[in-house]
Amino acid sequence: MANAAFRVVCPMSHPSFKPKADAARFPVDREYFVFPGFCDVHVHFREPGFSYKETIASGTRAAAHGGYTAVCTMPNLDPVPDSAEHLQSELDAIARSAVIAVYPYGAITVGEKGEKLADLEDMADSVVAFSDDGHGVQSKEMMREAMIRAKALGKLIVAHCEVNDLLRGGYIHDGAYAASHGHRGICSESEWRQIERDIELAAETGCGYHVCHISCKKSVELIRRAKRAHIDVTCETAPHYLLLDENDLREDGRFKMNPPLRAKEDRLALLEGLSDGTIDMIATDHAPHSAEEKAKGLEKSAFGIVGLETAFPLLYTKLVKMGMLTLERLVELMAVNPRSRFSIPLGDDCTVWDLDRTFAVEPADFLSMGHATPFAHWELNGVCMMTSAGGKTAYLDKECK
Repeated sequence: MANAAFRVVCPMSHPSFKPKADAARFPVDREYFVFPGFCDVHVHFREPGFSYKETIASGTRAAAHGGYTAVCTMPNLDPVPDSAEHLQSELDAIARSAVIAVYPYGAITVGEKGEKLADLEDMADSVVAFSDDGHGVQSKEMMREAMIRAKALGKLIVAHCEVNDLLRGGYIHDGAYAASHGHRGICSESEWRQIERDIELAAETGCGYHVCHISCKKSVELIRRAKRAHIDVTCETAPHYLLLDENDLREDGRFKMNPPLRAKEDRLALLEGLSDGTIDMIATDHAPHSAEEKAKGLEKSAFGIVGLETAFPLLYTKLVKMGMLTLERLVELMAVNPRSRFSIPLGDDCTVWDLDRTFAVEPADFLSMGHATPFAHWELNGVCMMTSAGGKTAYLDKECK
């Protein structure tokens, strides 16, 4: 009688990983790949405050569908988790509804307004790190004090880097597409200038510093230089910055995110940074919005796209199968390195994939409440068959028993 075959792909940094997939559940005469559960350190699950966009329940189901068994949720919520009291409603929702591990961020500043530091000490035991994602901390003095306090607490500062004075009302990259289509652009300097400042502060304070969703060539260069100087800095980028640039833009809100899709030279620099180790991990910046909020074109749509359910198939199809990245390296970027940097345990979490099975990206099939993706209808390889988190099955494909 034919059997299903399983191949375990596990980087040596986790030699004790032993998947517990039940082989009898899977269709026979196929080979399946077993990976450690992926970990995304940058997602927006919108609860509390904006549950019409996404909830802890829908977001974690979507994550499990994408092979993730741990995620870190950003603090742009209502209330903003800037104190233990304001954090509690998010913790309650996680305890009530999550099907995978969810690690919340605490805000760096009160209300993410950049005017006063949040109660970092009050939240430290309940958060994975501190971030004002969605907003750059504009004051150098405030960021220095945040780093000093975070270091004393043994926590990372995780920065959305953006200089407000350089935005000038922009909403896509300040490049050829914006110029030819009459759009206001966001310059790359608005990102890298604050990274440059924060690297200096990280060197001064000794605080662990992580940069969110880098998108441009200069950011890669600055972080590469900081690593060579042995400054405690890491960074992430997202699949859309690796696979798309301004040449792929359309007059459609599903191509609008912050930071924006940059120039081709920026995309190529990110790929180089991925290859040489400058970029430590890949996160999705999964940012769901309602259909109405994303139906207003490039200028007026909300910033943000969804990504949890397409990240691995996109990167496997477009980078691994094209010979630009090994499968083992992709697993490091999506599972091992994020957990190592953010001290997130793996346990026996695993995800099982049929890499020969193909599908077309159909947003209507997403488990996320958000459907905005620039990758709609792309033909991809790789279907998640099962995700096991915390000893329980968090996702199971309909072909399995």
